[in-house]
Amino acid sequence: MRWLVDECLDAGLVARLREDGHDVIYAAEIAPAASDVALLDLARTQERLLLTEDKDFGDLVIRRRAPIRS
Repeated sequence: MRWLVDECLDAGLVARLREDGHDVIYAAEIAPAASDVALLDLARTQERLLLTEDKDFGDLVIRRRAPIRS
């Protein structure tokens, strides 16, 4: 599975996913303090599932219908 893990999640989770053989990008390692829109774009362009606890993403995707560039 290809994941993009938001920096609000613990690094231990990232380590466990990697140990289990998942392809994981951790936002805290590559793009600290990136905007939610930037993370959505990255997930889309790299065909990754975004793992987050941040409820703002639901607002962006559902309510505001934020464009996700392809």
